[in-house]
Amino acid sequence: MTWINATTVVFQRELRMNITKPAWIIVGLLQPVLYLFLFGPLLKPLASQLGTDDIYRFFVPGLLVQMGFIGLMAVGFGVLADKRFGVIDSQRVTPAPRSALLMGRVGRDVVSMLVQALIMIVLGIIIGMRANPLGVLIGLVLCLLLGIAASTGSYALALILGSEMSMAPIVNGLMLPILLLSGILLPTDIGPTWLRVIGNLMPTHYVVEGIRSAFAGDIASLTTLWGVIAAVALAVAGTWWGTATFARRSE
Repeated sequence: MTWINATTVVFQRELRMNITKPAWIIVGLLQPVLYLFLFGPLLKPLASQLGTDDIYRFFVPGLLVQMGFIGLMAVGFGVLADKRFGVIDSQRVTPAPRSALLMGRVGRDVVSMLVQALIMIVLGIIIGMRANPLGVLIGLVLCLLLGIAASTGSYALALILGSEMSMAPIVNGLMLPILLLSGILLPTDIGPTWLRVIGNLMPTHYVVEGIRSAFAGDIASLTTLWGVIAAVALAVAGTWWGTATFARRSE
């Protein structure tokens, strides 16, 4: 069995399970949609301070990063359930490469996230967001890379920790700092110097700013370039960690 065939089989199995339970779309979108409709209007008086004439063109990219990275940090709980119920054991006795067992799941996660991202963009356009079409496409690609990083990293962490009770406090403890320090809701630039310094150490900060720059039409700007570099680096690091851990811990 080739790597591509094995990955496709796992991907189809995982995606089929999601399709039979469409509630995943609503659950994944619930928090970002609430932010869009309840928190977004509160930012309108700050538009000039935030350096934009379209507050939703500023805010929606942050929500996309929230779904692409923070939203997928918890997918590792699913592989713990699979391991407990013997799914991993039944898959590893097949000739499928270990990395294919991981990447099939990651593919499912990324497709789910992209569907949610498209819905979020459509909602943003409906309520008045004006964004560069090519910039939107670039933003979706960056979200895809973030999704790969978060998904592979979450699976690696889950297999290392081995239980939901150990994983839950770590994931919950990471989500809020990433949400706040990446500038997803509000940019760290409007905060004190020490907060800006810490925020600039977060790779996701550059991805958020890169997507915002792309949405505004500044495709060739340095800000967009740094966002692409950060997203690629996170995806490569997450994939390396995830595949290495999955191959070792799924034995």
